[in-house]
Amino acid sequence: MQPSRSFLSLVLTGAIVGGTLVSCSSSSNTANTANTATDSEGPVNLTLVSYAVTQSAYEKIIPKFVEQWEKKTGQKVTFEQSYGGSGSQTRAVIDGLEADVVALALALDTKKIEQAGLIQPGWEKEAPNDSIVTKSVGAIVTRDPSVKIDKWSDLGSGKFKVITANPKTSGGARWNFLGLWGSVTKAGGNEPAAETFVENVFKNVPVLPKDAREASDVFFKQGQGDALINYENEMILAGQKGQKVFYSVPTDYNISIDSPVAVVDKNVDKHGTRKVAEAFVEFLFTPEAQEEFAKVGFRPVDPTVAKEYAEKFPKIKNLFTVADLGGWDKIQKQFFEDGATFDKILTKAGKK
Repeated sequence: MQPSRSFLSLVLTGAIVGGTLVSCSSSSNTANTANTATDSEGPVNLTLVSYAVTQSAYEKIIPKFVEQWEKKTGQKVTFEQSYGGSGSQTRAVIDGLEADVVALALALDTKKIEQAGLIQPGWEKEAPNDSIVTKSVGAIVTRDPSVKIDKWSDLGSGKFKVITANPKTSGGARWNFLGLWGSVTKAGGNEPAAETFVENVFKNVPVLPKDAREASDVFFKQGQGDALINYENEMILAGQKGQKVFYSVPTDYNISIDSPVAVVDKNVDKHGTRKVAEAFVEFLFTPEAQEEFAKVGFRPVDPTVAKEYAEKFPKIKNLFTVADLGGWDKIQKQFFEDGATFDKILTKAGKK
């Protein structure tokens, strides 16, 4: 079944709003001009930079925060918001988009902003839950409801052409790669076995789009491939918008897709927005905000909300994390630097 144009517009949100600022208030204050060099009691404007699929949640969360903050302090807060691919949003912030708060798809992107000198080291401990504000897991999308792929191992069978972006250029595709790799190593297989399995998958990857947006375009619009590796939350949101999307979540082993939030220290100190920015980040971990994330398909990090929405999400028997695979520094060096494991896999798979 071909998806409708509206589903494509959902999947390709980053192409529509990426790199642009969309206002979320009735105020006409311009970002960074309503704020003084120090925190004040006057009107304040925050700029939130996030990745595309969070927009539906933040459109509900931000008005709640604005209302509660004004009721508590008497201070009016307005927001500018920018949504797009996590990698491109990261580059935009480094290149001068003056975000007060960044909520990106993976900690590696946030660390790049830290390395650029905009965020102070140790940001992970500045918010609850090591600053991980949303979670998801990997999902496998098919065209035909009669074709159900519910195990990562099925993708290495040679039966299916698989669509995934290039993890060398796409942050989202790194989660895909780690889901495949960890499904072997966390099940007791050794690294050579994992490398062979991932190589078998990539032998049947016809193209390597540069990012998740292009990968979705290749699968849905161009009709290439039999299966697309995507995120559970994106598929849930698509279903809520009335689209018929056929997918399954591997429940034997899966990767915990953990997305962090951080205050951009250099910018909040410049804008005089630290107090409000930190309060907003704290608010994102409250049950009220976590419920809005859960409604659009993210697995909540708040235990109470997680229990309330437990039936909405398939239970993963063996859920592994980036930390279980050695952490982002080790992962980057082992898998994604030039000449590392992924390049070797592509060569063996005949893709280089």
